[in-house]
Amino acid sequence: MSEVRYTDQHEWIRLDGDEATVGITRYAAESLGDVVFVEVPAVGKAVKAGGEAAVVESVKAASDIYAPASGTVSAANEALSAEPSKVNADPEGEGWFFKLKGVDAGEFGKLMDEAAYKKFVESL
Repeated sequence: MSEVRYTDQHEWIRLDGDEATVGITRYAAESLGDVVFVEVPAVGKAVKAGGEAAVVESVKAASDIYAPASGTVSAANEALSAEPSKVNADPEGEGWFFKLKGVDAGEFGKLMDEAAYKKFVESL
C-alpha cells in the first residue's frame, strides 16, 4: 500500500515499501506553465530533507525541486530530459523526477497528507 505526502514547496512523495517516488504537484506544474527543461539528480546521490535535488525550468521561471525527505537517489526519470512536457501532462504520474531509498520515516510522517495539502493550496 502506498502513501502520498506533500511539502509546502509543492513536491509530492509516494512511499511504496522501501522506495519513494518524488515529483511536483499538479498545482506546481500549472503554476510553472510549459516545462521546457528538467535536470534530475544522479543515481547514488544522497539528499537531505529540504535540500536541492533537481531543477525544473519553464517558459516562466527556473525552480529548484527539494527533497521531501532524506535518502539516496535510487532512480532518476531520464525520460524527462527528452520530454520535459511529461511534467505538465502527468505531474503525479509519468512526470515523476526521482526515487529514493532509505527514506527517513520520521521526516515522511511530518509532511502534509492530501487533505492538509488541499487546504494549504486553497489558502494561497
